[in-house]
Amino acid sequence: MNSIGQLSLDSDTASSMMPELIMILGLIAIVLVPNLGDAKFRLPLTSIRVPVLLGGSRFDLTNDPRLPNRISNLTFSLALLSSLLLISESPKEVGGILMVDGFSRLFSTMFLGALLLVSIATTHRLPAKTNAQVPKESDSENVFDRKISILIDNRRQVDFYILLIMVGLGMTMMTMATNLFMLIVCIELASLSTYVLVAFHKEGPSGGEAGAKYFIVGSVASAIGIYGMSLLYLWSGSLDLEILRQNWLSMDGVDPFAAFGIGMMLVAFGFKVSAAPFHLAAPDAYSGAASQVSGLLATASKAMGFLALFRVLVMITVPEGSEAIWMIALSIFAIVTMTWGNLAALTSENPKRILAYSSVAHAGYMLAAIAVVGSGISGTGQSSIILTAVSFHLFVLVLFKLGAFLVLTLLETEGKGHKIEHLHGLGRREPLIAGSMFLFVLSLAGVPPLSGFLSKLLMINGIVSTSASTGSSSSADVISWAESVDPLFWLAAAIVLNSALSLFYYLRIGLVMFFEEPSTEKPLKAAPSLRMAIFACALLTVLCGIGPVSEWLLGTVSTAIDSFMYQ
Repeated sequence: MNSIGQLSLDSDTASSMMPELIMILGLIAIVLVPNLGDAKFRLPLTSIRVPVLLGGSRFDLTNDPRLPNRISNLTFSLALLSSLLLISESPKEVGGILMVDGFSRLFSTMFLGALLLVSIATTHRLPAKTNAQVPKESDSENVFDRKISILIDNRRQVDFYILLIMVGLGMTMMTMATNLFMLIVCIELASLSTYVLVAFHKEGPSGGEAGAKYFIVGSVASAIGIYGMSLLYLWSGSLDLEILRQNWLSMDGVDPFAAFGIGMMLVAFGFKVSAAPFHLAAPDAYSGAASQVSGLLATASKAMGFLALFRVLVMITVPEGSEAIWMIALSIFAIVTMTWGNLAALTSENPKRILAYSSVAHAGYMLAAIAVVGSGISGTGQSSIILTAVSFHLFVLVLFKLGAFLVLTLLETEGKGHKIEHLHGLGRREPLIAGSMFLFVLSLAGVPPLSGFLSKLLMINGIVSTSASTGSSSSADVISWAESVDPLFWLAAAIVLNSALSLFYYLRIGLVMFFEEPSTEKPLKAAPSLRMAIFACALLTVLCGIGPVSEWLLGTVSTAIDSFMYQ
């Protein structure tokens, strides 16, 4: 049996790491296969020529510019399938810094599902043309520019999908990290790739500006988080999460190194989840990036940040029955974040910015639930219920949040989707697409019986159940009752009030789609695979809200969270 450091390269390890191995193979294939050709090497002093395959005139099959997209779709499909099969596998430690269990595979399945949808959407958002022609001097300016654009899109196919697979590797490896250094490295691997993806369409002014802002703010946040990690290392002498947890449990009082270290990491993760006031670069990044990339930021990237919060805040700093030092700060962040996000979305005229601020508001809802875990009131069982609700919300958010961005991606295939006017009359032009979009925004608002309602209900129920025992149900008047309930109850009230506020801008999208006159009666582009992805998201948005599918998903999430809490 060979080994690299502490990583044993046996069949058991290979099977447990199958999604990551598939993505590595996909990465190699996407680099090598498009370069296969009829190149030959002549042996010295002979006339014998040996095929070396790399270089020369490419074969007809490998010369197809659509090949990188097909390799990417196949890679994410196989990785997603293998991750699903590994959810029920018994936990396995790999290399002393990774833990493959149901919890990590649940989140890797979420990430890979989102990446597969993004890869499918890019088929039409960044199209590859097999009949691309070299522009001629006799071509008109419009024809010349269009031919150049097609050639550029063909040329950068490999670049986009390499970055996308690198995002997938960073995210899935991050789910398994049991060492703080490994956690940060994996987050940065995924983050650096997303910075480039945001600015990928650099031919437009908004893409480069959005990428620059997102990179600068993200780099500062990462630097703060890494400095916090160094403080934790100075405090404990180790970056292993279990050792950090044990040292926190045995700590007498609050050590400044530990407190400041956790606080700085909270700043870094606050940027990843788009929590106020660390969200300021998010709306520009969402509006400047391609819509499918914005959807990736709003779902998978956000889930990565919350998973980091689970690993660092919940597992290290919440001894059972004691109050975490960050509970009050996180509660304030949660209320400010959800309110700020909803108020900003009310005044936005760009659908992508509306969904960006909506994403900020949803981060506030989930931060409120996590704050309750650190209150000291909830035991391990109640904490499991709350974390199950947050994880379920992150999972179904991929369906209706990314689904809404996929609709905007379809609009972008004809150069639209950046103004609310571009949605006018969509119900007349494309009834099924408009109906799907309406389902997505209703689910974002938390309207029953959609999956967004169920996930919000679970979070609110967990918060109320935790704080209910501290209140007095026999209070004679409202003021006395309000003074008697635990302050955590008002976190649930804030979620309800903000969800009601969000209905204004969500229903506005439905209003312009069905009651405004379209600028043209012409239907959108065919884009069959993108349409199938939209309809699949719409169907699952309904099925995950009620019925056996929602019960199965909720049961799977609950089992995974139990393995996380009791490991």
